[in-house]
Amino acid sequence: MNFDILVAEIGSTTTVVNAFRNLNTDHPEFVGQGQAPTSVTEGDVNIGLNNAILSLKENLGVDQVTYEKMLATSSAAGGLKMTVHGLVYDMTAKAAKEAALGAGANIHLITAGKLRRTDLKKIEEVQPNIILIAGGVDYGERETAIENAEKIAAMPFKVPVIYAGNVENHEEIKIIFADYKKEDMLYIVENVYPKIDLLNVEPARKVIQDVFEEHIIHAPGMEHIRDLVTGPIIPTPGAVMEASKLLKKDIGDLMTVDVGGATTDIHSVTEGSEEVNNHLLAPEPVAKRTVEGDLGVYVNMRNIVDMITKEKLAEDMSKSVEHIIELIDHHLPIPKTEAQIKFVERLTKEAVEVSSKRHAGGYRNLFAGGGKKTFAEGKDLTAIKYIIGTGGALTRLPDRVALLKQVALCNNGTKLLPTTEAEILIDNDYIMASLGVLSKENEEAALMLIKKSLGI
Repeated sequence: MNFDILVAEIGSTTTVVNAFRNLNTDHPEFVGQGQAPTSVTEGDVNIGLNNAILSLKENLGVDQVTYEKMLATSSAAGGLKMTVHGLVYDMTAKAAKEAALGAGANIHLITAGKLRRTDLKKIEEVQPNIILIAGGVDYGERETAIENAEKIAAMPFKVPVIYAGNVENHEEIKIIFADYKKEDMLYIVENVYPKIDLLNVEPARKVIQDVFEEHIIHAPGMEHIRDLVTGPIIPTPGAVMEASKLLKKDIGDLMTVDVGGATTDIHSVTEGSEEVNNHLLAPEPVAKRTVEGDLGVYVNMRNIVDMITKEKLAEDMSKSVEHIIELIDHHLPIPKTEAQIKFVERLTKEAVEVSSKRHAGGYRNLFAGGGKKTFAEGKDLTAIKYIIGTGGALTRLPDRVALLKQVALCNNGTKLLPTTEAEILIDNDYIMASLGVLSKENEEAALMLIKKSLGI
């Protein structure tokens, strides 16, 4: 059987291959899926990829699978590890962080101001895939970014560095990296914070994904990935963001919630409401991603249990504390019994509520000469029309729609969360990440397939 495109999702533990055909027609098809253990630790990611294709053949009941092109998303080997360095935490460092997260990065270190020796030591320990330097509005402060660039260029290893700070520093930064014979590792983009109260994260976000694709093929276990993958490779969370942005252009403001085994990601694409924007203390990006590393329903299950408490879990599930302890001790990545499913649903409910509140902004009272005034701070989700569930938990659990309704229902009035009028949609085929990278090749087909998966 021949396909137009296969999309591989190379995860930290599992590699999934999704097959698509008829992409250049009015009826593009998602035909089937295969999966196998990821094989990065075996020294060659292609072992897992080939096994996932074998699984696809078995699932489709065919003798042969051929394809015109293969694309990929990857979160293997820690995904896209980045460190981010700006001038002021609430301004350029925050803007750089938003660009990195939106591209699908896992940020291991954020610094503001001039780098200290302890910061440089942490960078060496992290061994990031990409370093992002920002700092200074255009034609503003210059020295901090220049000094940070000098220190990073002098570090005893080669890593791609993206400079997205004060435009006046471009030539100086080029000279610094040329002096250390690292000019081939430097990428210069538009300032992420060109002037006060203006975010400009999209150019940096795009270049981060391009640099990831260019350098991921040199990562251990990934050296032969281009033997099979012939099209774009982007970080998996960045692919979900691409799908969310594409969908927003068609149906309106939305947020995508992905509760996973280790983390919970939220992607929102909205300008917010005019009423709230008039009272915002600082700008927010239209497309924003947050990742909660403590909210996972398998790897980080015990973190969520501690948040809820065993006693409250027992009360909510009408079970004894002893039964809850038994469920914790025998927790599986994919629940099988009714009690295990109910347990994971309760964990997912907590992950959805907590991550939504962390992602959303809120109201803040400030006292000035004229008395108390109320301002808005953070991301405004009040104009969201659709709440989308993707990922294993929110596409497979029986109570998934009710769980996503908690995003609006958990608001106590102080958070800028969606209203109860927001419609719940489920990525039934669990292919949003694949369609995000597919949109790089065929945007029209990707949009049709996303809407089909969501039941639109």
